[in-house]
Amino acid sequence: MENTFTKKVLIAISAVGPGLFLIGYNIGTGSVTTMAKTGAEHGMGLFWALMLSCIFTFVLMLAYGKVTLVSGHTALFNFKNWFKGGWVLSLYIIIALIIGELLALMGVMGIVADLIQEGIKLAFNGLQVNTFWIILFFIIILYALLWYGRYQVFEKVLTALVVLMGLSFVVVFVMVKPSMSSLMEGMIPSIPNTPGALGLIAAITGTTCSAAVFIMRSTVVAEKGWTVKDLKTEKRDSFVSAFMMLFLSGVIMAVAAGTLHVMGLKLENTVDMIHLFEPIGGKAAAFILIIGIAGAGLSTIFPIVLIAPWLVADYRGTPRNIHSANSRILIFVALIFAFGTVFLEERPPALMVFSQAFQACILPAVAIPVFILINNKSLMKEHKAGTILNISIIAVILFSLVTTWFAIADFF
Repeated sequence: MENTFTKKVLIAISAVGPGLFLIGYNIGTGSVTTMAKTGAEHGMGLFWALMLSCIFTFVLMLAYGKVTLVSGHTALFNFKNWFKGGWVLSLYIIIALIIGELLALMGVMGIVADLIQEGIKLAFNGLQVNTFWIILFFIIILYALLWYGRYQVFEKVLTALVVLMGLSFVVVFVMVKPSMSSLMEGMIPSIPNTPGALGLIAAITGTTCSAAVFIMRSTVVAEKGWTVKDLKTEKRDSFVSAFMMLFLSGVIMAVAAGTLHVMGLKLENTVDMIHLFEPIGGKAAAFILIIGIAGAGLSTIFPIVLIAPWLVADYRGTPRNIHSANSRILIFVALIFAFGTVFLEERPPALMVFSQAFQACILPAVAIPVFILINNKSLMKEHKAGTILNISIIAVILFSLVTTWFAIADFF
């Protein structure tokens, strides 16, 4: 009986592989920090921004997946071949995404190392381990997995990390018992008139409705081997992915809103979460948070280091072989950047916020082209976008322009 149930669960999970891959990418340490900071400072008042971001994430994932399945080609290859001067747009997206992801990689590994260092201190009475050795330990394991593994292996590892991350945050939510009345009162949509509020809205968008997610969506759908016959499966997978992003991000925001916000406590970086939650939920809550956030960070690193070789293969229209010499060199160079916070004065959370704002600013560059492609009759034939999907994509484009303005306004 138990074996049958386990098999059913595994079959269900395997049916939403690309979705899990993107959940692993999206819900990272930057997302955790942003949602927790938002909850601590504004309660659930900016939950509307998270909900809109997840709805629009579903719309663009659906659009990118559909164009990929119908055309048989990935996003950048389509941009290059269906737009006049499309190679310029493709190169711009490749360069912008790689720069953004390398900044994010430095921030992610820095935060994961800080968290593991904090966990070691808690477990071994203040024992200090240099973050360089923690980062080196994870880099060796990750490179070994990427050297010998295949996409299916990464999918399984990411699935385990996503499940671990999700369970950790739900357990902490139950342990700290946030004030439900405060959560409900705080769900009235608002734009707080406080410094940094516009930047937080842009960060919520950048970490959820990320430009990289949609370009990677096209690639992982192709990697899965789906065809135009799998349009329904692709739609279901997009919905599961967007819903889980909303659920997990909402739980993180609610934990901070129902505890830190009620107590008037502020959150400046991810490690602060451990210090602030330890008195509320005890050492157990602190350890579970460390496991959950570290899992979120590590699940993000896989797609980040794969983005350069996959984008290059996408642009050239060549097979995505991560075991080729070029791919291994690109992955190795990316992993070297993971040591960035060891040598830079800038703290990991600051790098994460900057990279998220950077992502928000390039969202229009991926939303507008897919709107044109999905309405191209020569490309899409009978699968052209209907009225509802078109209206939804236009809404995404308008939203992306507004949040880009928010990011720029907050920066200056």
